[in-house]
Amino acid sequence: MSGSLRRFEILLPRRFNDGLPIPDEVIADTLIELEDRFGAVSCETQTIQGLWSHEGTVFRDDLIRVFVDVPDVAESRQFFREFKERIKTRFQQIDIWLITYPIEVL
Repeated sequence: MSGSLRRFEILLPRRFNDGLPIPDEVIADTLIELEDRFGAVSCETQTIQGLWSHEGTVFRDDLIRVFVDVPDVAESRQFFREFKERIKTRFQQIDIWLITYPIEVL
């Protein structure tokens, strides 16, 4: 890859907000969607534990970190804005944590 790059990191939940486990196929389909679009995707399988509250309800999350390095262009940002909305529905979540930052590959 050459040119300016940007990393997008997503914390995907292992459980729906009601506590039921998310089927492995849902996570696999999400990773395949990213690989199909960008040609590569990485995922850390260790569990990241999160704790947050929304409207007086406390949620405990078991999460995995997914990351994709892509060209730093407007169409990448637009893809991830739309992707976030799709996966919020797919994973039945109030919100999905998705961050981005520029990277330099040596």
